[in-house]
Amino acid sequence: MDLSSEQLRTLAAVVATGTFEAAAIELRLTPSAVSQRIRQLERSAGTVLLRRTKPATTTESGDVLLRLARQFATLSADAERELGGLPGGGGPPRVRVAVAVNADSLATWFGAALSEIAGDPGLELEVMREDEGLSAEHLRSGRAMAAVTTSAHPVQGCSAAYLGTLEYRAMAAPGFAERWFGVAARGGAHPLAAAPVVHFDRSDPLQRDVVRRFAGPDADPPSHHVPDSVLFVRSIAQGLGWGMVPAAQDPGDGSLVALDAAWVRPVRLFWQRWKIDTPALSRVSAAVARAAADGLSRD
Repeated sequence: MDLSSEQLRTLAAVVATGTFEAAAIELRLTPSAVSQRIRQLERSAGTVLLRRTKPATTTESGDVLLRLARQFATLSADAERELGGLPGGGGPPRVRVAVAVNADSLATWFGAALSEIAGDPGLELEVMREDEGLSAEHLRSGRAMAAVTTSAHPVQGCSAAYLGTLEYRAMAAPGFAERWFGVAARGGAHPLAAAPVVHFDRSDPLQRDVVRRFAGPDADPPSHHVPDSVLFVRSIAQGLGWGMVPAAQDPGDGSLVALDAAWVRPVRLFWQRWKIDTPALSRVSAAVARAAADGLSRD
């Protein structure tokens, strides 16, 4: 298969910008030149790589070449950076590293990695917030070079390393806990079947798993959705409902109390990254490993 770096770069630009026209502006080409490069790349690959939607998205085959395009861009930038330190090499470019991280990690332990990375002027970090159970999809598509995931099984072309465990506990405001889970509330249906619950978003399984396990698969309590880690905890403290709160986000000021001791969920986290040997990605991975060692529990 005869692939050129210009064609791969064009594919990445179309996906990043969403349209052929926007990619043309970024690459300083005409839209027809962008379209021609994509057609040539598809002929070389023998399959359709892009869905001509708005925004444009990759097919399954396109994911493979998008990942290749971004790996090539990263390796090229790393090489240019190293050559920049040699006579006649010019100034070293910055290397962009894209990672997918779940919101609770961003709100707790991952910040220490950001602080360490902030001291490296050669890195441009793009953090994509994604649920830890779904972030592996960004690795498959090539949109991310590394990701915090719940899967120990590496995506093809990636390695996986255990980071640690983030423990979640069912918590509520004291008044809410007394009203819905106190002595007066006991008897009859399980309180989890009636007590309002706060979810992060519709893909958040933590609260649903607890409800199904202890109140039954048909339990359907009133549900709220607050897709922000800080506001999620604050809304629980203000009595909107109960929720699974990371131990690291418990304010410890009495505004939250733990509910049943059995309603605990340890979530094991893994760092999946491309196997390619790029100094920039290795520096980010090392910073993440140090932050996880300090901020997560080990089982």
